Amino acid sequence: MKETWRMLETGYHTAAENMAIDYAILKAHSEGLVPPTIRFYGWSPPAISIGYFQRLNEEIDMEACKREGVSYVRRVTGGGAVFHEDEVTYSCIVSEKNPKISHQILESYDQICGAIIKGLEELDIHSSFAPINDIVVNGKKISGNAQTRKMKTVLQHGTILLDVDVEKMFSILKVPNEKIKDKMISNVKERVTSLSHVLSEPPSFTEVIAALKTGFEGTFDIILEEGVLTSEEEEYSKIFEQKNFSNPTWNHLR
Repeated sequence: MKETWRMLETGYHTAAENMAIDYAILKAHSEGLVPPTIRFYGWSPPAISIGYFQRLNEEIDMEACKREGVSYVRRVTGGGAVFHEDEVTYSCIVSEKNPKISHQILESYDQICGAIIKGLEELDIHSSFAPINDIVVNGKKISGNAQTRKMKTVLQHGTILLDVDVEKMFSILKVPNEKIKDKMISNVKERVTSLSHVLSEPPSFTEVIAALKTGFEGTFDIILEEGVLTSEEEEYSKIFEQKNFSNPTWNHLR
């Protein structure tokens, strides 16, 4: 009999809300309150998330964020700064003890990214895993992913780019040398792609989620049952948003 995991479609939220919800699910799952969960969501307003170990002031131009209406948040996961705008974001929260997930971090990246790859196949996109944590199409990155393990629970989240505005991204991110900014923009355009660039008729946000659902079910041999956040998760997310993700002390941690 197939294991049943929960699927959440939580729509669009602020950067702080999104990261708080992911962490609330992790805590609730670690306490045995909810099943393994796959969540799909978007960002409103657009945002920059920085990796846990990065320095906010070194990565982001605060004035540009204010000018462009872009928010920012520090993730609990590592990695680099990511601009979130026109994309589908997923999170996968599952116990380290679950036999479907490898104890080896790189292997678990491969497994979870494999679900995204299988989902993209549903959209007639042939992609591949590029270790440590990217998914590429024709050698160009279409998905970046990050993982952490806390409370004996795996949290991996990542993006599937529907479209990408490289100029806007570089207007917000700080670059070490303004003189080579144009070259950096050109370089990123050559290395990054999106569903809009790959397909003549890009799928909608909802269509991408449906494809990814199929990918996760097929990869992990599970049934994804649609659900909602529990009252405990709602409460946890409010606490984490206030204590951490909307708190300047957290976001300016380094």
